[in-house]
Amino acid sequence: MNILAIDSSGLTAAVAVMADGKLAAEYTVNNKKTHSQTLLPMIDEVMKASGLEPKQLECIAVSRGPGSFTGLRIGSATAKGLGLALNIPIAEVSSLEALAYNLYGNEGCIICPIMDARRQEVYTAAYEFVPVSDAENTGTYEIKQIIEEKACPLDELLKELEKTGKKVIFNGDGVPVYREYIVNNFKQKFAFAPETLLLQKASSVAALGELIYRNGTAVSADEHVPVYLRKSQAEREREADNEH
Repeated sequence: MNILAIDSSGLTAAVAVMADGKLAAEYTVNNKKTHSQTLLPMIDEVMKASGLEPKQLECIAVSRGPGSFTGLRIGSATAKGLGLALNIPIAEVSSLEALAYNLYGNEGCIICPIMDARRQEVYTAAYEFVPVSDAENTGTYEIKQIIEEKACPLDELLKELEKTGKKVIFNGDGVPVYREYIVNNFKQKFAFAPETLLLQKASSVAALGELIYRNGTAVSADEHVPVYLRKSQAEREREADNEH
């Protein structure tokens, strides 16, 4: 199948095309440019590079969140517009699960993406890769969530991870922000993902999006909405004003 993947949940803008199960093109920008400027030109470039026409796409995979409120809105609006125009479904992929998928196959340890949520909090979840039992021994893994998606103080997360007794690999844009704190305070074995696997990769969104499509859980473009996990700064300020 042919799938276009979009991730604008953080500072990184990432777009990819997968054709017949193979990565045909991928484009990533991590240079503090606004997604509203970069996303559509990036999509145009990967479509050209893949050799596909838009009408050949069967699904749009998009990072549904959590993450940057502005980034998620731009990515969702772009995916929704393309889905409506092409009359194809949208596979809503967790931005956290996609980050964890960057480290596919790391068996026996916990993958913990952390995205900086400001206000001394992180968007986070935790995952394990479990080998799929099959007669052919294909070496494939299923990704299993062991800590649910949430916005929480880093301390709370580290205590929860310590209870597992397992080595943890951290990735996500929260790593540069909280690296020193984790080094000084986390009491389990841990590692940080290398720079090449640290941030959002649209190819991971595409791979998970294809699984969602094949499982029959993709949604119509009309139904798609991003997942924020908490209220925006503007909403919190408005509620605070109403209380006074």
